[in-house]
Amino acid sequence: MTIELDAPGSSGLLDASSRREISFLSNMYVLGLTLTAGIGGLLFGYDTGVISGALLYIRDDFKAVNDSSVIQETIVSMALVGAIIGAAGGGWINDVYGRKKATLVADVVFIIGSLVMCAAPDPFILILGRLFVGLGVGVASVTAPVYIAEAAPSEIRGGLVATNVLMITGGQFFSYLVNLAFTEVPGTWRWMLGVAAVPAVVQFCLMVFLPESPRWLYMKDKKSEARVVLEKIYDSDRLEEEIDQLAAAAMQDVESRKRSVSYMDVFKSKEMRLAFFAGAGLQAFQQFTGINTVMYYSPTIVQMAGFASNQLALLLSLIVAAMNATGTVVGIVLIDRCGRRRLALFSLSGVLVSLVILSLAFILQSSCNSNNQILSLGFCSSGIGWFAVVGLALYIACFAPGMGPVPWAVNSEIYPEAYRGVCGGMSATVNWISNLIVAQTFLSIVELVGTGGTFMIIAGIAVLALLFVYSFVPETKGLTFEQVERIWKERAWGSEASSSGSSQKLLEYVA
Repeated sequence: MTIELDAPGSSGLLDASSRREISFLSNMYVLGLTLTAGIGGLLFGYDTGVISGALLYIRDDFKAVNDSSVIQETIVSMALVGAIIGAAGGGWINDVYGRKKATLVADVVFIIGSLVMCAAPDPFILILGRLFVGLGVGVASVTAPVYIAEAAPSEIRGGLVATNVLMITGGQFFSYLVNLAFTEVPGTWRWMLGVAAVPAVVQFCLMVFLPESPRWLYMKDKKSEARVVLEKIYDSDRLEEEIDQLAAAAMQDVESRKRSVSYMDVFKSKEMRLAFFAGAGLQAFQQFTGINTVMYYSPTIVQMAGFASNQLALLLSLIVAAMNATGTVVGIVLIDRCGRRRLALFSLSGVLVSLVILSLAFILQSSCNSNNQILSLGFCSSGIGWFAVVGLALYIACFAPGMGPVPWAVNSEIYPEAYRGVCGGMSATVNWISNLIVAQTFLSIVELVGTGGTFMIIAGIAVLALLFVYSFVPETKGLTFEQVERIWKERAWGSEASSSGSSQKLLEYVA
């Protein structure tokens, strides 16, 4: 993909008249940084996908697990608990110690967790391993998008950050392949869970030789080191422009850098409250619009279509994961062309339609099961099942390109440097908490209002998500970090106050 546009200046004061052409493949160094950091996304996706298959064999090995649904739920959800803790602390680690060290820490913790799970002699040690793996995933979910965003040219930043989401969906697909590969191997589930350590080891070894984020280095007054990294990313003309932007940002953040930014500092600043509300809201709606519930009901939907087979259920997992990954590729292509906000709105519109289709399919099937008149018309044959399959396919096709990558891309670029780690960690924590809430309440809601009613509730949430994105999420396509920061100042204090503040900072900088 190639994007051509006027290179924007960070303060609106730099010359941006020259046009530049930048593509994903124009700088293999940046692509290498992106793919290496994206291994964290692979770990994220693999861990969330592999447990579904591994749990089948864990039940066979441990009678306590087979006899207790609570232990089974704990094995699955403990990784989410760890991810919540890891994401919350990961923001602080990113800001204090840097993106590179945060990635290395995440890898070490993930490797320890994988080995503990692989060698677990009982379910409780297995649960401890799941906690460690979750901690690693939580830190990685904060770090990878920020590291990629800070090393990427603004023109292709969204697509490169979305590559991390592609690695997540690719990790899920890989986990299903591993599940199938080890079904006939002794120690099945131990291999499934232990293999996760391999990509973590690979990422650790690669990250040792890669640099720290140039923006983090510059903000920590390591300007010569930052320049060395930037010289590998930009040509000579663009290099000076980027350094000027960093210098201007450093002047604005000088007070923040005198002390560590705390979580409460986010809520003391009006513009930061607005930014965090938009970023965290996107993360919450990503989960509450039903991606995990739709994936959970995929086998049921196929059975409605008249296909009942365990092998087919495993094949479906692969197909759904492949569709999810393919949709993410489409998102990578579109996110820097269409923009984050527009892509999210189109995505949510399609998600809303597909949820209504799924809801109607389940409601009609429920009616068919209790209404002989409808049965006599033949309406309850596989027709309703295929109606549901269309809804499932449409949902994945609409969700994957938009609401899959957009929340992560937006959260990697809407916060000022001093707050990027803390706010990124807080918003990722919101995502994991929302994930846990959905996982723990979905079946209870189904019991109360039925599957069709549950999907209709989720459709209502999709309407709220549409209104939220339209009202609170700005377009950040092609903007520098400093231009995005000015958006929040204008929203908080008005354009005149923002312009006045920028002029004052310029006078201070020139003086």
